[in-house]
Amino acid sequence: MTLACRKLDPHPQSSAQQHSGPWLVWLHGLLGSGQDWLPVAELCGDYPSLLVDLPGHGNSATLTTSGFADISRQLAQTLQANGIREYWLAGYSLGGRIAMYHACYGSHRGMQGLLVEGGNLGLESDELRAQRLQQDRQWAQRFRHEPLPQVLADWYQQDVFADLDAQQREQLVLLRAANHGPAVADMLEATSLGHQPWLLPALQRLNVPYTYLCGAKDSKFQQLAHQYQLPLRTLARAGHNAHRANPGAFAAQVLSFLSLSR
Repeated sequence: MTLACRKLDPHPQSSAQQHSGPWLVWLHGLLGSGQDWLPVAELCGDYPSLLVDLPGHGNSATLTTSGFADISRQLAQTLQANGIREYWLAGYSLGGRIAMYHACYGSHRGMQGLLVEGGNLGLESDELRAQRLQQDRQWAQRFRHEPLPQVLADWYQQDVFADLDAQQREQLVLLRAANHGPAVADMLEATSLGHQPWLLPALQRLNVPYTYLCGAKDSKFQQLAHQYQLPLRTLARAGHNAHRANPGAFAAQVLSFLSLSR
């Protein structure tokens, strides 16, 4: 099963013959779609990009997944179907967690490096994982049974979105209300932090370069990056969704990382 995606290829007629570098593959967060990455991908236009729609989202709204191992397999199949042999993998929030899992445990032949924006490394105890699974199941029930704008209005009141003002929250509610609630619920449960392994030890053993991008106003993930000594790159004038708030600075950090890692 392959995921829906959109290609941005600066060499559409001859990339296979003439483009010698890897692709950028972008994974969005919960409630988003590959389209969220378009402004950043266009600013990284010297690199071909693949904008992936994760299960339950965008043009993959009818697709499902059973969890991290399954979605990692779906991603590998999608890359193969699109003829992508070498790639840098970038992900935001949920997409960052999937990207880290894929880099640590998936079939990732050809992966040149990893870029994670505001992705949670996981929870270290069974007790914390059980608590989180219960919380995510409660949210999933709301996504399944309540009007989506009503659920989203509460979703964007969570602490991680504290940098948003009322107008920004309203804009996100309007934007994300196009989702299908039950499909989001299925994805939320399948990829709950309660099901995610603790990724730090495996990340520390990665044999490809990786970086951790975080908005300067995202105190939760700034703290996480400092606590676990992650290779942090900070984005000015941005909170948890830094690539949306400041795509120019985000693209500049991506290109800087790529140039230093080649």
